[in-house]
Amino acid sequence: MRRAVHNGVNAVKVSKRIAISMGATLDEVSSGRSWAQRIFGPCALFLFLASAGTAAQPNEPLTLNPDVPLTYTVQSGDTLWDISSLFLRDPWRWEQLWAGNPQIDNPHLIYPGDTLSLVWESGQPKLVRIEQGEIKLSPSMRASPLDLAIPAIARQHIVPFLRQHQVVEVAALDRAPYVLSGDAGRLISGVGDTIYGKGSWEEALSYRLVRRVEKLTDPVSGEGLGIFVSDVGEARLQDDPAGGETVAAMTVAEMREEVRIGDRLLPVTETDVESFYQPQAPETTITDAYMIAVAGGVTQIGVLDIVVINRGTRESLRVGDVLAIDHTGEQVKDPVTGKQVRLPDNRAGVLMVFSVYDRASFGLVLEATKPLSVGDKLRNP
Repeated sequence: MRRAVHNGVNAVKVSKRIAISMGATLDEVSSGRSWAQRIFGPCALFLFLASAGTAAQPNEPLTLNPDVPLTYTVQSGDTLWDISSLFLRDPWRWEQLWAGNPQIDNPHLIYPGDTLSLVWESGQPKLVRIEQGEIKLSPSMRASPLDLAIPAIARQHIVPFLRQHQVVEVAALDRAPYVLSGDAGRLISGVGDTIYGKGSWEEALSYRLVRRVEKLTDPVSGEGLGIFVSDVGEARLQDDPAGGETVAAMTVAEMREEVRIGDRLLPVTETDVESFYQPQAPETTITDAYMIAVAGGVTQIGVLDIVVINRGTRESLRVGDVLAIDHTGEQVKDPVTGKQVRLPDNRAGVLMVFSVYDRASFGLVLEATKPLSVGDKLRNP
């Protein structure tokens, strides 16, 4: 699959660690076989964005890559973002490249083998599809089945990914039922084991097992933003418990980690998942935004790591919003005065928001030109 080069910086490559964690074998990663195609289907790849340099504002003219091709034939395994990044310096502005083209009303309904041509309309670049050697500017029927079209990520692949990371209000977590004991007094339980939960039960029969990671605090205001929890697994009630606070027997139905005494139980609810992600600039200016935590307990943050952001729907942050990451300048000793001086912050990466809560959000790091860390600042691209 082709990847664009932006300002001399290679587009983001999926790390071996993430590939293996999502189901690829070591042989597949080492041999270069497409683990993403095996997981997501023969035409699909994980949807991601690679952007470098300072991103333009939506009302500015599109900037094409220096080596942009005039035509491109869609390959099996491409995504819309691969194609956009081939043409655009800022691929998150794909809608402006494809807008007004009757052949591509829905950009996800293009197919491997389609040839796209770069043309200019009123001085602006546009992509159109070539048919039989000519550029067709009128709608036409496609006989190809939809499942062969260039796809987005399927919902069933997104739900488990999102379910592993949640922000829960302190009061909601404190009043949630919890694991009182394992069967026969066991401290650790696994799939198929009986555990005993205690608390006030809701109408749900299935519950997610979650564990506290850390309390989230806004580094600017000191406000509590909720509790960052990790998903441990799922347990199901063996019988419908009586009303009030009771102890109930449950069966561990699935697990990502061993189930421990004290793990909290949250009712399983339908997850609201985007059918596809549409990277975009935030609709408002995002201020005082920081990466305040990271999933997985790592100390250095890199490409495809998940971070917690101290901004949410309250600050008009949306799913798909792209934010630039500024690495906090280091402190150095002034050789003349002997005092500590902080160097200026510098652009070090890009992330995309994929899950938004009231006062916090989760973002996926899409580009990192240097190791990032908790405390790095975020701003409009």
